[in-house]
Amino acid sequence: MSNKTAVHFGAGNIGRGFVAQFLHVSGYQVIFADVNDDMIAELQAADSYHVHEVGEHSTSSVVDNFRALNSRTHEAEVVAAIAAADVVTTAVGARILQFIAPIIAKGLDARTAGAAKLTVIACENALGGTDILAGHVRKHTPGHNAVFANCAIDRIVPEQHGGLDVTIESFYEWVVDRTPFHGHDGAGHTPEIHGISWVDDLAPFIERKLFTVNAAHAAAAYHGIDRGWVSIREALATPELQSEVRAVLAETKSLLVAKHGFDADEQQAYIEKTLIRISNPHLPDTCERVGRNPMRKLGRNERFIGPAAELAERGMPAWDLLNAVGAALRFDVAGDEESVQLQELLSSGLPADILAVEITGVEPEHPLFPHLVEVIQLRLDR
Repeated sequence: MSNKTAVHFGAGNIGRGFVAQFLHVSGYQVIFADVNDDMIAELQAADSYHVHEVGEHSTSSVVDNFRALNSRTHEAEVVAAIAAADVVTTAVGARILQFIAPIIAKGLDARTAGAAKLTVIACENALGGTDILAGHVRKHTPGHNAVFANCAIDRIVPEQHGGLDVTIESFYEWVVDRTPFHGHDGAGHTPEIHGISWVDDLAPFIERKLFTVNAAHAAAAYHGIDRGWVSIREALATPELQSEVRAVLAETKSLLVAKHGFDADEQQAYIEKTLIRISNPHLPDTCERVGRNPMRKLGRNERFIGPAAELAERGMPAWDLLNAVGAALRFDVAGDEESVQLQELLSSGLPADILAVEITGVEPEHPLFPHLVEVIQLRLDR
């Protein structure tokens, strides 16, 4: 039995198949905390589950030596686990971080004086996810006995078909900021966790992933559903659509090379790898699923508007990113709350310039703004 423990919030597919798997390989006993009664009961009844990695290197591994607690009905046990833990991780979605922060704060307050600082890493698909969590925790406790480190994660997990076993792509990237650890233990030592790449500047890696992988996935989804394709793989198999996605990635590549100094050939290789990954036949994904939450994906610092705005500021073209924005504006799926919200806004009678601010957050004086207004007006006129 391991002496190291990690409390992980979120027992979903990323939590079980990525974060907990790596913690397990690193010798931690993982304590899952979740509010999903069925998932917690299933984990409590099981001794182990399998993680199936598919892609260039298909493997299967077993995750065991875990516990599971319902953080709503057994909060005191979760607090006690945090008080004794070495690491806390999350994979709950950025909007849920505010709800788990009070429990983490109670756990920090319950730690013994002189205990090693608790490592906290929020593994969320959000810029500065751990900073968001830390801000919520510090509303309840100073959090001086914790080290909060931002990270960037990249791994594709398709829709699953029930059970604890997880199918996940073999490729992964888990990059964590090492700078918060400097001086905390006299040497700045980071915890030993399999799969993590520790870096001193996280921003280039976050933006490379967001502006390449997330941008490609979303562009394929919105252009794909626009043309009646069901799966991402089918959509990318058509030359016309693949050329539209590649055009988006050529624009984001020009920004990443200019801004962060990425080698152009290395970024192109990253693009080619990305297109192979999102076309993986072992990970079937639909345009509708990938396109969900269009309001978030059209946000000011997100995958399309973020790079397009920076390109406009540099006087560089962003026409293909704007073309993808136009496709996103046509995403009309009744079962997706944000799609319904977006279409209601577009049919509200508001003028295009007001809608541009409302949907994207881009300021009227920004050089991208007139082009966004033009794209939105085209959608209104259709």
